[in-house]
Amino acid sequence: MIDQILDNIVEVHQVYTLVDFYQYIKGIEYLICIAFFIGFPMFYKYLNEKPGEVEK
Repeated sequence: MIDQILDNIVEVHQVYTLVDFYQYIKGIEYLICIAFFIGFPMFYKYLNEKPGEVEK
């Protein structure tokens, strides 16, 4: 299932109208935002860990 979703994201869609183009781009932007909102806090937490502090 995840494989199909990733294939659909990478697949180039042919759009015929400007509205279709904006909807396609908006969907990709939302996926990028979700990835950023998940990835950035994890990266920030990784950068600000104390050297002796290891959580399980």
